[in-house]
Amino acid sequence: MAKKRDIIIAIVIAATFFITIGFFGLMFVGLMSEDGDVGWGGFGSKVAIIEVYDGIYDSGSTVKQLKKWGESQSVSAIVLHINSPGGGVAPSQEIYNEILRVREEKGKVIVTSMSSVAASGGYYIACATDVIMANPGTITGSIGVILSYPTAGELFEKVGVKYETVKSGELKDVGSLDRKMTANERKMLSAMVMDTYEQFVEAIVAGREMEKEEVYKLANGSIYSGRQAYKNGLVDTLGGFEDAIRLAAELAGISGKPQTVKDFIPKKGLFDLMGGVLKDIGQVTSKGGVGPEILYLY
Repeated sequence: MAKKRDIIIAIVIAATFFITIGFFGLMFVGLMSEDGDVGWGGFGSKVAIIEVYDGIYDSGSTVKQLKKWGESQSVSAIVLHINSPGGGVAPSQEIYNEILRVREEKGKVIVTSMSSVAASGGYYIACATDVIMANPGTITGSIGVILSYPTAGELFEKVGVKYETVKSGELKDVGSLDRKMTANERKMLSAMVMDTYEQFVEAIVAGREMEKEEVYKLANGSIYSGRQAYKNGLVDTLGGFEDAIRLAAELAGISGKPQTVKDFIPKKGLFDLMGGVLKDIGQVTSKGGVGPEILYLY
C-alpha cells in the first residue's frame, strides 16, 4: 500500500513538473518569437514597435531595427514611436532613407506615433512614413536648421590664454573658440545652413505631398501642437500609441487584435542617463567648442 501511494505521489510530482515546464516553455516561445524580440508573438502577422527616444545623434540602432523588421516574414507593419526633439542632420537623414527603403523594397506599412515631442529631426524622419499620427498635445514642427558654437575670446584675454593657429586657408579654423566669427565664415555657414534647410523642406514636400510655398510658410522654426499640426497638414490624424498600432494593423490587412513585437533594449542605468544628458549638452554646444555642428534640433 505504501509503495502504491509513493508511486501515485511520484506520478503527481512528475506531472506537475512537466506541466510547469510546458507552461513556461510556451510563454518563452510567445515572448521570444524571433531572436531578440519581446512581445506576445504567437502566429500570424505582427506589428513591430521601434522606439526613437531622446536626441537623434546615432542612427545605428534605429536603422538596424528597421532592417530587421523589414526582413521579417512575420511582421507586416511597423509603428515608429517618436519622442525626440531631433538631433544631427546626417543621422536623421539616414533613418529617413531607411524608412523609405523598407516601405518601397519590403512593402511594409510604417506608421508614426508621436509622443510628447516629435520636433525638427523627429518630424523629419516621420515624413518618410505612410501615416503620421500625433496626440493633440504633442509638440512638433520646429522645421528648420540650427548651427551654434560658443566663443570665449574675451575670457581668454582676461586670464592670459592665447591660441596659436597655422592653417592652409582663411576658413579652415571656422568655429574656433578663441575668437568671434568673421564675415566670410558667417556667409559660408549661412549658405550651408540654408542648403540643409532646403533638404528638410524637400523631404516634407515629398512626404506630405504639399506645395513648397505652403511648407515655407510653416517652416520658420515654429513649434505646433498636434492639433495645430493636423490643421496645417503636417500630420494625418490625431490619436495615441495604441491607436497607431490599430491603424498600422488595419493598413497591413491584419485582422483581429494586432500582436506586437519589439527589440529588447536594456534599461539605462544612472551612469548611462548622466552620460546621455552630457552628450546632449555637448551636442548643443558643439561638443564643447571642438567645432560647429549643423542640427535638426528643437
